Amino acid sequence: MQRKAYVPGVVALLAALLAGCTGGADDTGSDDNSNPGEANTSAPAARPGKYATLPEACGVVSQATLDSLLPGIQQLTDMTRRQAAYAGEATLTYDTDRKVGCRWKVESTDATDHLLVDLERVVSYDNAVSDDSQAETLFAKKVTAADLPAPVASATAGVSPSTSATGSASAGASSSSTAGATPVSPSASSASASASASASASASSTVAPADLQPRLLDDLGDEAFIDDTLGSSGSTVAQRTVTVAFRTSNVIVTIQYAEQPATLGVTPDSEEMQDKARKLAAQLVDSLAG
Repeated sequence: MQRKAYVPGVVALLAALLAGCTGGADDTGSDDNSNPGEANTSAPAARPGKYATLPEACGVVSQATLDSLLPGIQQLTDMTRRQAAYAGEATLTYDTDRKVGCRWKVESTDATDHLLVDLERVVSYDNAVSDDSQAETLFAKKVTAADLPAPVASATAGVSPSTSATGSASAGASSSSTAGATPVSPSASSASASASASASASASSTVAPADLQPRLLDDLGDEAFIDDTLGSSGSTVAQRTVTVAFRTSNVIVTIQYAEQPATLGVTPDSEEMQDKARKLAAQLVDSLAG
């Protein structure tokens, strides 16, 4: 009989202890994963970029534009080869929603032309950073990598008043200091002037005009730049490469247009190549906007 009385007592004691533990947790009403006074709110995600997909790269350049950039296409009499030249070759990519590209190469009797168009859609994986901001950061790195030179004033720019004054003063000092000097023969003076003019012309010819120098552009997309380099293929002919890159929202587009003449001593025209590359860039801006 005592054993029967003892067991219910133990059960009652355990029940009371369990009730006390449960009641304590319910009374506090707190969650182990939250801190007192901290609001359970998360910051809103940054605004996504304008573009969620990319166009097919080998289809973004029209045949008329390819005819202008790659004149050798018109010299191809075999229609199969001509169609292949127009089609281009897609660059290797593992995600066509993020990065696509296409390249063309055409030889003509005058030169070999290369064209590369690359499009990258930037996506930010940080909720606090928008796709546009991430693209802006990446484009800034691209500008830095291009190492654009500082703008150089055009050789035809006017001379500043201070320079003119200094020049006049120097001329006067030179005149007075040579007043008693041995006269220089006209022929020697003429030869010296010719040599000086020749050296000046040679120096100025190596510097591109201000409007052809590698530089930032303000008329393409949200931001853009153009680069122009003249290299060489061994010791044979010089190849010019014009690069135009621009950003529009969260898409970065890069155009590389290169030409290597077939004749030794011929240099591709910088102004003509830049003009063609910029026209293509403007067309791509319009097509993306549409």
